[in-house]
Amino acid sequence: MLVEKSINIGANLTDEVFDGRYNGTRKHDSDRQQVLDKAWNIGVEKIILTVGSILECAPAFKIVDNDDRLFCTVGCHPTRCGEFLLDLEYFNKLDQHIEENKSKVVAIGEIGLDYDRLHFCEPDIQKKYFEKQLELADKYDLPLFLHCRNAHDDFISIIERNKSKIRRGGVVHTYDGSLEHAKILISMGFYIGLNGCSLKSEANLEVVKELPNDKIMLETDSPWCEIRQSHASSKFIKTKFETVKKQNKQKWQKDVLVVGRNEPCTIVQVLEVIAGVKGEDAEKLSEIFYNNTMKVFFSD
Repeated sequence: MLVEKSINIGANLTDEVFDGRYNGTRKHDSDRQQVLDKAWNIGVEKIILTVGSILECAPAFKIVDNDDRLFCTVGCHPTRCGEFLLDLEYFNKLDQHIEENKSKVVAIGEIGLDYDRLHFCEPDIQKKYFEKQLELADKYDLPLFLHCRNAHDDFISIIERNKSKIRRGGVVHTYDGSLEHAKILISMGFYIGLNGCSLKSEANLEVVKELPNDKIMLETDSPWCEIRQSHASSKFIKTKFETVKKQNKQKWQKDVLVVGRNEPCTIVQVLEVIAGVKGEDAEKLSEIFYNNTMKVFFSD
């Protein structure tokens, strides 16, 4: 299946697995361009690279500058907000990256709160620098690319307190929360980003079924969040991809996916699951989701 006019709002293409390195060990040659080609060939028109640290900015711009279909976010992921404490110029450096790359930066992100992984960064630091980074959305009049895990009350409170800075709205990506929280976020002007991690359980699918189509965006969060056979969503998948283990260089070829490494082209599976859950036509949904994304990230 081809996805008509699709935009993938979240792909971590700076990750070293696309350079063939897994846990610091090289398993195959860099294949980032082939990964992108697979996405273009299946009908993806644009991809937004996710940036979650100052260290990812330069590599991200190096990738997106080579293709007018590629864009990126700029921000510090909640689990990495401790980096602000190590560099007093951290915020100013984020600001500078945006200032120097305005044509490629389409959102402030990935920012937010993550209370599932507090061993990386304590809540008070996350809250402080989530709020601080909203100043960038205000300064550059950009939408937000948001992350929220098990922190909805604090998350919503911070957004409410800073709503004057958030004129362009944005998306809460990899959404796996309740329908109640989704409705609150939608009422605040946000869209809901869905990928494989949003579609794991039957409970997840019940939430997706009730989400309004005009508030949904598609993503893969590559190289993570693939749809696995054990997930409740897998029964709706129609498009299958050939795979090969990363250790087997001899069998690698352009159209083959590496086992356990999600790619932007699998956005077609996310679309198929949503269409199956809702009992609606995938092509019509694809156009709606495309228009949602254009409205938020690509309209001046």
